[in-house]
Amino acid sequence: MNAADLGLPVAVPSTALFTDQYELTMLQAALRGGTADRRSVFEVFTRRLPEGRRYGVVAGTGRVLDAVENFRFDPDVLGFLRERGIVDEATLAWLAEYRFSGDIWGYPEGEVYFPGSPVLRVEGTFAECVLLETVILSILNHDSAIAAAASRMSAAAGGRGLIEMGARRTHELAAVAAARAAYVGGFDSTSDLAAGFRYGLPTVGTSAHAFILLHDTERDAFRVQVDSLGRGTTLLVDTYDVAEAVRAAVEVAGPGLGAVRVDSGDLLLVAHRVRQQLDELGARDTRIVVTSDLDEYAIASLAAAPVDAYGVGTQLVTGSGHPTCSMVYKLVARADSADLAAPLRPVAKRSLGGKASVGGRKWAARRVDADGVAEAEVVGTGTMPPELVERRLQARLVKSGEVVAREPLEAARTRHIAARAGLPLSAVQLSRGEPVITTEYVAGAS
Repeated sequence: MNAADLGLPVAVPSTALFTDQYELTMLQAALRGGTADRRSVFEVFTRRLPEGRRYGVVAGTGRVLDAVENFRFDPDVLGFLRERGIVDEATLAWLAEYRFSGDIWGYPEGEVYFPGSPVLRVEGTFAECVLLETVILSILNHDSAIAAAASRMSAAAGGRGLIEMGARRTHELAAVAAARAAYVGGFDSTSDLAAGFRYGLPTVGTSAHAFILLHDTERDAFRVQVDSLGRGTTLLVDTYDVAEAVRAAVEVAGPGLGAVRVDSGDLLLVAHRVRQQLDELGARDTRIVVTSDLDEYAIASLAAAPVDAYGVGTQLVTGSGHPTCSMVYKLVARADSADLAAPLRPVAKRSLGGKASVGGRKWAARRVDADGVAEAEVVGTGTMPPELVERRLQARLVKSGEVVAREPLEAARTRHIAARAGLPLSAVQLSRGEPVITTEYVAGAS
């Protein structure tokens, strides 16, 4: 349950300044040049996946919809733009009335994507669409990077619990978005209370080493924690001597102790020793949680260890080495005039150096083999072949400026699990490799 569900006031700040200045200067020039009202199509895609990754994960869609709804130029924002002389008075007057009135289509949150996948398509006038570029890319690049790392960790964990614990390793606002994206990618809970409040995520947490050190003895600390939080709590057992701490923990809490946490040392070796000791002490149902700078590779290395859950921080909130997806927002089609009946014509960047793009308003579908396993990402212009219609990937998210596709975060999480399961088995291999399926481009009739 989140703040809105509780009936509490939720601040909805304007997102209009989450943008680059050149979006507004382009707008001013287009208004003056008479091209601002030309019907346009922008698409979000990435030319390549981060090195070694085999699939990407779409995350942040719900936050994008919030950002579009709240992209408003209120008096304070307009005053800032006027004071700085960023745009002229005619443009300020236009911005004062700004409301996105176009359409947005995109891959549903939690879906996987590949190089060239049109994960988001924004349609409207050039003026209203171009303003959204920076905020859309900011959200999708960050959240999708976190979700992709979370997905790899989830696959490596093989069904064991995953706790997001990275709030102290990133910006305080990024931490909230990261917890949300990690949940989409397969994590079960977060330590960040702001994420729990804002998005209704399950939250967990008990104590740190400081709490143990505060007390005269480790046993005193355990007794206070159990008295306060109950026998089902998780006791931290690596402040001094792990074996002595486990013994004290079970003596204080009894065999019904919920869990112990280990945050240092050779986790594989320590986990085996702790499990053996817990069993010998009769605490056979006590779970073992491990933390300490884990990533997907460390999690995979612990597959044979008697570990019940992993807590992950730094590597998760930094995308496990890839903190962005390098998504871009490109104009791919536009009309030659402001006439609503004017046909759209493809446009594309043709520069060298791997930055060329494919013009035209695109659809996307995922072709599967006889066993229902994905074999290609098919991206095309014009009419979609009938045999691919049921495999269409894009859904309408915004219609005539109104959000039409809000959904619970749980739906995105469930969708991701299904999407990942539909990929070839090599998708979850942690060894470096190429995208697990290829992207095919199809030029169709208009």
